[in-house]
This record gives sequence, C-alpha cells and structure tokens, in this order.
Amino acid sequence: MFPEPLSAEEEKNCLEQMAKGDEEARNILIERNLRLVAHVAKKYSNSKVDQDDLISIGSIGLIKGINSFNLEKGARLSTYVSRCIDNEILMHLRATKKLGAEVYLNEPIRQRQR
Repeated sequence: MFPEPLSAEEEKNCLEQMAKGDEEARNILIERNLRLVAHVAKKYSNSKVDQDDLISIGSIGLIKGINSFNLEKGARLSTYVSRCIDNEILMHLRATKKLGAEVYLNEPIRQRQR
C-alpha cells in the first residue's frame, strides 16, 4: 500500500538535495514517509474522525515537517515529522471539538447526546 521507507543513507541524500532546492527529493521524502503518517494516525483511531481523513490531515503535517526540517540540528527526520503529524491531527481534533458544541435550532433537544 505504501512505498518502502528510505534507508538512512537515502534519506540523508534526499535531505541534502532538498536543501539545495531539489523539488524531486522533497517529493520522494514525502512519498516514502506516508507509512509514518498512517502509523501516527492509528493512535487516533478512537476519535470520531474517519481514518482516511486522519491520514490526509497527517499528510499535511508531514509536508510541513519536511519543509521545516533542519538537517544541521541533529534530529532524525522521522522523530521530527512524527511530532509535526501529531500536532496537525491534534489541531484538527481541537478545532472539530469546538464545532461539536454548536446547537442547531432545527435539531430536537432529545436527539443531542454527549
């Protein structure tokens, strides 16, 4: 379903190429880390959000993480982007939680359950 992850050497090479402006290297990093998005999204399977939606939202976090990753800081890419994926999903869950508290005038009172 997902492409195999990059080896440490391939990942480092792609990160160096991306730092030089190589868009293809960036795309490879994104594609090869989609498995990580699915893994992180699985932690939120008990939420009311569909798993496919969680993966889509997590992919946004992956892209943001790859775009902002700094190889010189010494952190591993997977560690850094997994936090970015987590944060993106959590922001979405918080935003939808606020929307769930809305009351609609056409909705019968007894129908609302918490």
